[in-house]
Amino acid sequence: MSTTDEARATWLTQEAFDRLKAELEELKSNRPVIAAEINARREEGDLRENGGYHAAKEEQGKQEGRIRQLEDLLRSARVGEAPTKATVVVPGTVVTVEFDGDPDDTETFLLGSREISSTTDLTVYSPESALGAAILEHKPGDKVSYEAPNGRTINVTIAKLEPFAG
Repeated sequence: MSTTDEARATWLTQEAFDRLKAELEELKSNRPVIAAEINARREEGDLRENGGYHAAKEEQGKQEGRIRQLEDLLRSARVGEAPTKATVVVPGTVVTVEFDGDPDDTETFLLGSREISSTTDLTVYSPESALGAAILEHKPGDKVSYEAPNGRTINVTIAKLEPFAG
């Protein structure tokens, strides 16, 4: 597997993969229940003023969104352990960054899926976040700039990498 493929992969333990797969199957099996609920609410009358109908449609939208999210996550997931060596920033690495080159202003976090955040005390940043996307595939010592959601440019130096040990 190339570094680019590794950077795009979401590392999941077998337990996490199985839990997410079970959630996906449960959501899919619940589709007929939601459809029946929408049908029942539709028959109550005027759809413009039918709160139950709109609530059921909103719930259906949330479930379909979660189904798509889980399908995408599981499609790109790598089951097993995260990389055992950390030479570049990829999901599954614990990263320490210095802000604006100040060794006293640092943050250490795990770059990974939010699905793993319940299994660690570390802060978890997604590879799709502004900081996560900026540091992907960089090495210790690299200086990186990224735009924060508030529009401010933030400069960080990758100070240290280590594989996530769980």
